[in-house]
Amino acid sequence: MTSNGQGMTTGDNGLRPQPVFGGAPRMRRRRDSFWAVIPAGGSGTRLWPLSRAQRPKFLLPLLGNRSLLQQTADRLSPLADPTRTMVVCGPAHAASVARQLPSVPEGQLIVEPAPRGSLPAIALATALIARLDPEAIVGAFAADHDVADPATLLMAVQTASLAAKDGRLVTIGIEPTRPETGYGYIERTSEVVAHTDRAADLPSPSVAYAAAQFHEKPDLERATAYVASGRYLWNASMFIFTAGTLMTSLEVYQPDLFAAVGRIADAWNTPDREPVMAEVWSTLHPMNIDEGIMELAAADGKVAVVPADFGWSDVGDWHGLGELIEHDGLGNSVRGDFIQLETRDSVVWSETGRIVALIGLNNVVVVDTEDALLVIDRSRAQDVRRVVDELKAQARHELS
Repeated sequence: MTSNGQGMTTGDNGLRPQPVFGGAPRMRRRRDSFWAVIPAGGSGTRLWPLSRAQRPKFLLPLLGNRSLLQQTADRLSPLADPTRTMVVCGPAHAASVARQLPSVPEGQLIVEPAPRGSLPAIALATALIARLDPEAIVGAFAADHDVADPATLLMAVQTASLAAKDGRLVTIGIEPTRPETGYGYIERTSEVVAHTDRAADLPSPSVAYAAAQFHEKPDLERATAYVASGRYLWNASMFIFTAGTLMTSLEVYQPDLFAAVGRIADAWNTPDREPVMAEVWSTLHPMNIDEGIMELAAADGKVAVVPADFGWSDVGDWHGLGELIEHDGLGNSVRGDFIQLETRDSVVWSETGRIVALIGLNNVVVVDTEDALLVIDRSRAQDVRRVVDELKAQARHELS
């Protein structure tokens, strides 16, 4: 194998020449390959004061000894090893991400100059993948979610990949267990577009259906009707597509973004990468992939959804996190030194070493950190973000 001096490798080993990412050769195999894209953004404001702008929830070991980011990469590793994994994050978190995922090549950690939502992040990663592997299947998975049954997730991704090869944009929808008003929903049709039979190493068959429509977070009445119908699934922000399909969809639905990420990708292996990235990124409008691509493509009949149940959670707030960690006999979820008297169904998280004692309280959340203490009614866990908003309004950025 030799180098042609232009960031390309050549050889006669059955691999096609491809550009170099960050100096390390990457060769595209002639067979299909799966790439994982992990957008690692946001600050997890509803998990304040544990999660902060400088220490967001995806970097924290909330469920076990490894962070949510590391667990995401772990469960995707049977599909995409570190050489086929890309992580998109902000400059404040790049060093921590690199430390937590040392096997991911440096050139595959994409640092966005400023947050612009999930679509620009996923679009840029896919544009870069498309130049390495034009026929790649790409899966985008949030860095801060929890999955209890990774084997069933992998089965769903396998089915989604079949639908993606047929030119569809595919999402994995979670079978709802309650009329949740905090999630978006995906309405499916009865049209089957892909099917995976049970295999010896996979838990069960799964099916991809044509998707009818995406729905924003509903009120309780509509959410109850959605669940009763059996046609609606929670939107878990898991997307699978071929690199070519996403780029074509960008060109159709978001031509300005298509041109922008193309310009960045063209400069990626040149000395102009950083100035081009800074200039172009500053012009982008914030946009998530649901509104920017998936909803528009669904209206044109180009989206499929795979229903699945693998114990998914977005670990979105203290109530939800309390559901995931171990409970005592009275329903209390505890991390740290805790004494309770006549206290039930509460969440206590202490990182200070101080003992937390609760007497005669039900359904509360107590979070004790070195510089902040949160006490809130558990039913109002979603309101924690209002504290962060107030801290920002007071310019107390060291706490937000």
